[in-house]
Amino acid sequence: MQPKTPKLLADIHDAASFILEVTRGKFLAYYGRDHSMRQTVERNFEIIGEAVNRLPRVDPPVAAWISSTSRIVAFRNLLIHGYDMIDDAEVWKVIADSLPMLLAEVQALLPPHL
Repeated sequence: MQPKTPKLLADIHDAASFILEVTRGKFLAYYGRDHSMRQTVERNFEIIGEAVNRLPRVDPPVAAWISSTSRIVAFRNLLIHGYDMIDDAEVWKVIADSLPMLLAEVQALLPPHL
């Protein structure tokens, strides 16, 4: 594992865990009405996307263990560059359907002491 890899994995882990924590027990309708939550979730998805984008350049073998890297980066780009086209239902779907798997993949890659 390259020296920068644990930090990138920790950033992904922390951001994904935080998103799941702040959305636990909430519903799409609540998410759509809570501006602060949407801002918080979107910012943490941007962090995830940027870390996933950097990982293949820093440590390609580790990056290969994360599924859907191109989709994660594309989602980050949409959040940043297409901020006016964000669909709350799509964000919520990513939280429910994809984020737990990403978190599990990253947890399996993290060194045990982190």
